[in-house]
Amino acid sequence: MTAWENFATVFDDKTPIYSQIITMLSRSFARGQIQTGERIPSIRDMAINLKVNANTVGRVYQEMERMGLILSKRGTGYFFTEDSGMKEKVRGSMAEESINRFLDEMQDLGFKDKQILDEIKKQTERRNYNGDSDRHGD
Repeated sequence: MTAWENFATVFDDKTPIYSQIITMLSRSFARGQIQTGERIPSIRDMAINLKVNANTVGRVYQEMERMGLILSKRGTGYFFTEDSGMKEKVRGSMAEESINRFLDEMQDLGFKDKQILDEIKKQTERRNYNGDSDRHGD
């Protein structure tokens, strides 16, 4: 089974489908499930795999090419970037987004910065104690 067959085909109604697909592909790249320079399916094949309109996948590829995540090679198809630093850039960007969402939620719950840090420390220690601090094998 290829990485492309593992993608979820259930999309939420709150976010445009093309944006959700970009996030899926970016996350897979950041996690190492898609390698630097790896060929990705044609627009048509990806649309079939994801059960979406080919125009949606075309928009995804166009956006990702603009972002520098993929490149098209005439006559051979689309490939993930060969820039080895891009993976860390994507991971950093995704981490920043996740942290900001978390901080916003904690502040909405009434936590102050020090309390948030205390909660993070407590949960990290709990995870370390339970032996699951390295969930993804990193």
